[in-house]
Amino acid sequence: MTTQPTEPAGRTPITSAADIDLNDWDFWGRPDEEREHAFRLLRDLDKPAFFPEPEFSLGGVTGPGYHALVRHADILEASRNPEIFCSGDGGATNIPDLPAEFAEYFGSMINMDDPRHARLRRIVSRAFTPRMIKQFESDVDVAASRIVDELLETGSGCDFVTEVAAKLPLKIICDMMGIPEKDYQFVFDRSNIVLGATDPEYVSERADIAHALLTAGMELQQLVQDLAALRMQTPTDDLTSSLVNANIDGERLTAQELGSFFILLVVAGNETTRNAISHGMRLLTLNPEQRRLWLEDFEGRAPRAIEEIVRLAAPVNYMRRKVTRDHEMNGNLYREGEKVLLYYWAANRDERVFDDPLRFDIRRDPNPHVGFGGPGPHFCLGAHLARREITAMFRELLRRVPQIEAGAPERLLSSFINGIKHMPCEF
Repeated sequence: MTTQPTEPAGRTPITSAADIDLNDWDFWGRPDEEREHAFRLLRDLDKPAFFPEPEFSLGGVTGPGYHALVRHADILEASRNPEIFCSGDGGATNIPDLPAEFAEYFGSMINMDDPRHARLRRIVSRAFTPRMIKQFESDVDVAASRIVDELLETGSGCDFVTEVAAKLPLKIICDMMGIPEKDYQFVFDRSNIVLGATDPEYVSERADIAHALLTAGMELQQLVQDLAALRMQTPTDDLTSSLVNANIDGERLTAQELGSFFILLVVAGNETTRNAISHGMRLLTLNPEQRRLWLEDFEGRAPRAIEEIVRLAAPVNYMRRKVTRDHEMNGNLYREGEKVLLYYWAANRDERVFDDPLRFDIRRDPNPHVGFGGPGPHFCLGAHLARREITAMFRELLRRVPQIEAGAPERLLSSFINGIKHMPCEF
């Protein structure tokens, strides 16, 4: 049975880089300001800190350790060189190599390199036709409006995460795929397990995390494969129909590839956008002068405001890469077979790139954040849709509930996702 992390108890202050252990669950339970201080200490080191791999794993082989890339420049260069810093050898979303039995469910594009990655991305990208994208952009606005209708019906407040932030991306992704409304909660619960398996709220401390993850993956894959079988016989205008019937230069998605892509879509597209909206609401509550600025000219300031929310939210803390050959980068040598973790959250606070990086500034320009991943083939395929959803949600909230405020967030216990599970709101 895999061990489960526990909620942090007493904490000792972090006074130097030697006090930092990125494998310690206590670290990921610390407040943002403590983690920000820790990552600044790591950025100030002469070279990236090296950590042993955590004992917690999913049954895969635990390697010798990893370099923590926390500077913006390192993450940009590693992202631009996928042939050297690869995703496919053991996976990008975990520190120990992904066990073989997980590949069936979680072996999606995010855990692949070219040419397999390029093939899948080409098929999937061609399925997103301009007409389909236009249709779902208008659906986003309608869905956001209805969510605020329901919020106002509650009277005075609710759990912002479950009643507002989570609803929009969940509905849009399920509607895109053709998943009926009766299955929304099923998809929501399984996606929480996939990205929140280290949090006792989603997987009991007595449970086997590996079993819980495999079960959730199997159930999500089965859901979309059953739907795909129907769409092959009777196509509609949803994304599942486009994917199962797509024939790009003689290439089609296999049933396993479709299932893995769906898991990536519901997990990445649902969880990350949900967390960006939740963090955004908290940032606007803590910075009322920025809220006033945005209210003065919502449409004009929305593009930069959304980028600033994504910068500070950085919903994905890191992605992993493995070094394919000896390589010197920014004055440091990385050996073949070594692992590096690209800490996007830390890079988005790099004072070498961002002026006063901890300040929330909806007019920040330029804003070269890596909240959607670094440049290169693994830049987020759904970044445009995520921006659209975040904009639509705040347009409705600030127009119709301008005094809404978010209380203290209850954070997800995870080193991978910078998540908020629950957050009270009042208006």
